[in-house]
Amino acid sequence: MPISGPDPLLDVAGLSSGYGKIGVLRGVDLNVGAGEVVALLGPNGAGKTTLLRAVSGLLPWSGSVRFAGRDLAGFSPRETVRCGLAHVVEGHRVFTQLSVLDNLLLAAYDLPRGERAVRVEEVFGLFPEIAAKRHERAAALSGGQQQILAVAQGLVRRPRLLMLDEPSAGLSPVLVDRVLVVVQRLREAGTAVLLVEQLIEKALALADRVYALARGSIVLEAKTGEADLPLRLQHAYMATGSFHT
Repeated sequence: MPISGPDPLLDVAGLSSGYGKIGVLRGVDLNVGAGEVVALLGPNGAGKTTLLRAVSGLLPWSGSVRFAGRDLAGFSPRETVRCGLAHVVEGHRVFTQLSVLDNLLLAAYDLPRGERAVRVEEVFGLFPEIAAKRHERAAALSGGQQQILAVAQGLVRRPRLLMLDEPSAGLSPVLVDRVLVVVQRLREAGTAVLLVEQLIEKALALADRVYALARGSIVLEAKTGEADLPLRLQHAYMATGSFHT
């Protein structure tokens, strides 16, 4: 039975999607409330990245996706961003030949110049690692710093919902914690987060609720404060033979 929480900001119902003739997701139901952090867990190949790509308009889908009461059917990625839904894709998707500053300005290209500058400085305040390198090309950043920059590109939009796909990938433990602290601050400021993460314990410590995805279907939904959650997650993963903390 679905768990009631804040009024859904993102409401996904019966979502199916995939790549060409290859179906990945089958009838997924998921919701994220305003100001809520929701963790989406599952083994590799479960369909987590596919789900985020479908919601943000990068993949075709069937079913229903509503954001802030709007039907997102047929929306392009640019249109979903303008609605307040930002998606930080997996991997270091930055413009390596541009400076760090220009990467962030480009992420906010459609905003007035003064507003862009304000938002960029906000993000630099969160990530001093890249603020110190603002005039260097992104290619000069370490892999972890490029991941930080990718997250910063999403934040510069001041989204109502930020979808993060494996933000810890390639990061040192110190930078992982920095990203997760920022997620906590976003929630405190009223921004919702849908977090795909392989570091299960860290994700559960941060999230309000969790969904587990396996073989393209939701196999568990729970509040993270439930005492038996680790055991339930283990049972949910056992079908795939993959459970790591």
